[in-house]
Amino acid sequence: MTRSQPPATDTGLLVLHALRCGGAAGLARLARATGLGESDVESELIDLAVAGLVTHMAGDFGGWSLTDTGRVVDAERITAELESAGARAAVAAAFDDFLVLNPELLDLCTAWQLRSVDGVMTANDHGDPSYDARVLARFAEFDQRAAVVGAELSAALPRFGRYRTRLVEALDRATSGALEYVADSTASYHAVWAELHEDLLATLGIPRWV
Repeated sequence: MTRSQPPATDTGLLVLHALRCGGAAGLARLARATGLGESDVESELIDLAVAGLVTHMAGDFGGWSLTDTGRVVDAERITAELESAGARAAVAAAFDDFLVLNPELLDLCTAWQLRSVDGVMTANDHGDPSYDARVLARFAEFDQRAAVVGAELSAALPRFGRYRTRLVEALDRATSGALEYVADSTASYHAVWAELHEDLLATLGIPRWV
């Protein structure tokens, strides 16, 4: 029997869950995470704040974040979405594939940030374009395999498709010379991958053991 097409995630849950997976954030970052316009994100945040699910802190290091109630409600709604779509088995299988790739991604990020000079590991100052090009080529090869996992996830729950879009954008920017999009900004390949990891844990109800 063919499983029915999973329902689209409502925009309020997209914003709520983006805060759950990415932490405190402003409008621009939430818009990137959700694919919504900033005005739409702001409207959803106002509704969520009225409901007591999010709160806002002013200042340079402020932003929107979940309340304790918001975290509980997000978990309930994400679980309900997963079960109503009948997608638990598919997401769990994709998560297993993700876990195979995850150590390799971490090794790539280490290779990007550190390099051996005369046998000594030192910070990569990105003064050797040929070295950076080799690491970026490895990222591109890795991304082809990550795309398979992304396709599995978006087929199970459409909202996961946004991660694939963001990963491609980050890698494109990095290969075009914006090197911070590898591992040094909140929109970097590494940051988006980490959010996806957190999302998978949250969606499947798996605690993150520290």
